[in-house]
Amino acid sequence: MAKLTNRIDRLPSTPMLKKILFLTGLGWMFDAMDQGMVSGVMAAIGTDWNLSTGQIGLLGSSGMLGMILGAALSGMAADKWGRKNIVMYTLVLYGVASGLAGFAVNYPMLLVLRFCTGFGLGGELPAASTLVSEYSPKKIRGRNVIILESFWAWGWILAALVAYLLIPVYGWRIAFWAGAVPALFAAYLRKAVPESPRYLEEAGRYEEAEHLVRIMEKQAGREALSEQAECEGLSEQTWKSHRDGEALQERQLKKSPSLGELWSKKYIKTTVVLWTIWIGINFGYYGFVLWTPSLLMAQGFELVKSFEFTLIMCLAQLPGYFSAAYFVEKIGRKKVLTIYFAGTALAAWLFGHADSAALVLIYGCMLYFFSLGAWGCVYTYTPEVYPTAARASGAGWAAAFGRIGAFIAPLIVPVIYDTYGNERGYTYIFILLTGVFAAVAVVAGIFGKETMGKSLEEISG
Repeated sequence: MAKLTNRIDRLPSTPMLKKILFLTGLGWMFDAMDQGMVSGVMAAIGTDWNLSTGQIGLLGSSGMLGMILGAALSGMAADKWGRKNIVMYTLVLYGVASGLAGFAVNYPMLLVLRFCTGFGLGGELPAASTLVSEYSPKKIRGRNVIILESFWAWGWILAALVAYLLIPVYGWRIAFWAGAVPALFAAYLRKAVPESPRYLEEAGRYEEAEHLVRIMEKQAGREALSEQAECEGLSEQTWKSHRDGEALQERQLKKSPSLGELWSKKYIKTTVVLWTIWIGINFGYYGFVLWTPSLLMAQGFELVKSFEFTLIMCLAQLPGYFSAAYFVEKIGRKKVLTIYFAGTALAAWLFGHADSAALVLIYGCMLYFFSLGAWGCVYTYTPEVYPTAARASGAGWAAAFGRIGAFIAPLIVPVIYDTYGNERGYTYIFILLTGVFAAVAVVAGIFGKETMGKSLEEISG
C-alpha cells in the first residue's frame, strides 16, 4: 500500500509546505526576539533596579525553568492532541506573558512573568520543529528545519535593534511590549496552519490526512498514488474496511512511550546521545548569549557600544544557519553537528582571550556563526530519531532536559565572574564553555546516527 508518509517523501517543496514553514517561522522569530531582548534587558534592568549579578542571573534562569516544564509537557500534549494546537496556544501564552512583563512593578513579579514567557516558548519549539519535519519530504527535511530555525536569527537581529535603538531611549519595558504585539499577531496567523498528516494518520483521522496530502500532490502537479487506487477491483466498503483495519493495527503497534520507556533498551542510546547534545548546547549557548552585553560592559564597553557589538555578532548567525542548511543535506547531520560544535568550541576559546575591540567582534561573529549553525542541525536531528507516536514527546523531553543546562548556565557565570574578577573571570567563563562544546562535538561524532536521506519511518522504525 502507498502510505501517506511515502507519498509525502516523494513530493518536492509545495506552496502548502512553504506557507507552513513561513507561518511557523514567524512565531519562531518572535520567540527569538524575546530571548534576544532579555540579554539587553538584563543589562539595563540591573542598573535601573540596582540588582546584584546573582539576581540578574536568576532573572535569566527563571525563563529557562519555564522552558523546561513547557518543553516536557507540550511534547506529550502534541502527541496526544496534535502539533497545530500546541504551536498556536503556546505562542499566545508567550505573547501575553511578555506583554505583561513590561508592566512589572517589582522584581518578583518580573520573575513570575518571565517563567510564564519561558513556558510558552519552551512549549512551542519542539512541537513546531516536529510539525515542519513531518510535513517535509526526506530530501529537504533537514534543510527545511534549519530554515525554520534560521528565523531565530532574524528575531535576534530585531532584538538587537530594539536593544540598540529603543532601550537606551525608552527604557527596558519597551522591549517586552515590542515583542508581545507581533507575537500575538503571529499566533492569529497560525490558525491557517493545518495539522500534520503523519499525526492525523497515526491518530486514525485518515480522511483529513488524505485530504492534505492530495492538496500537496495537486500543487506539485502529480497524480495521487493512493491506497484506493492500488486496491483496484475491491468494493468501496471492502477498501475502507481494509484501510481502517490497517490504521488501527498501526496505532496499536505505535503507542506513545512514557518517559521511562524512552530509557528502555529500544531507545536508550538515542535518548542518551540526544539529551547530551541538548544539555551541552543549552549550557554553552546560554552561558554566553544572555550575558554578552553585560560581559562586554564589564570589559569597559559602554551599554550602547555593547548593544552595537551584539547586533553585529547577530548578523553572523544568518550565514551560520544557511551554510548548515546546505551541508546538512550534502554531508549529513552527524558531520555537521561535529564540525559546527568543534567550531563553536574554538570560537569560544578565542573570544575569551580577545584583547581588542576588533578581535571581540571577529571572534564573536565566529561564535555566533558556528553555535547557531549547530542549533539548526540539532533541531533537524531531534525529531528524526523517534517514531511518529513518540516524536513530539521525545523531542519535548530532550528539549526539557537540555533547558536544565540553560537554567544552570546563567547562574554559574556570575559565580565565576565574582570569584575570579573581571579579567580572569571573563577568560575562565569561556574556557568552561569551550570544554562543553568540545565534549558535545565528540559525543555527536562518535555516537550520533546519520539520518540524511532516510524517511522518518525508516530511521525510527
